[in-house]
Amino acid sequence: MRLPSLRALVRPRLEASAHCDLPCGVYDPAQARIEAESVKAIQEKYQANEDPEFRARAVVIKEQRSELVKHHLWVLWTDYFKAPHFEKYPQLHDLFNRATKAAGAAGTKGTMDPAKGQELLDLIAEIDKIFWETKQG
Repeated sequence: MRLPSLRALVRPRLEASAHCDLPCGVYDPAQARIEAESVKAIQEKYQANEDPEFRARAVVIKEQRSELVKHHLWVLWTDYFKAPHFEKYPQLHDLFNRATKAAGAAGTKGTMDPAKGQELLDLIAEIDKIFWETKQG
C-alpha cells in the first residue's frame, strides 16, 4: 500500500479568491476624509490663534493627522483597488499619487495653509466618487 505524500496531504482542496484582502466592507475613503477634515480644521484654528503653545500643539497634531490620511489612502490604493479598476479609471494611479503627496511634506503635513487642506479634501472627494462607482458594479 502506498501512503500519500506530505504535499498531497496539505495541498488545498479548494482554491478561493477575493477582490480584497478582507471583506470589502472594511474599506472606505471616509477614513481619509475624516482625517483630512481634521487637518483643515486644525489649520484654520492655527490661523485664528496667536498662542505659541497652542500653535506648537496644532502643528504636531496636524502632522499626525496628515500621516493618517496618507495611511488610509495607501490602504485603498494598494488593498482595495485592483487591476480592473485601474483599467476602467486610468487616472486613478495619478489621483492617488497626487492625494498622498497633498497629505505629505509638500502638502498639508508641511504647511498650515487651510487652502492646502481643501485641496487634499478635493482629491479625496474624487477618489471617493470612483470608489463608490466601483461598489455599484
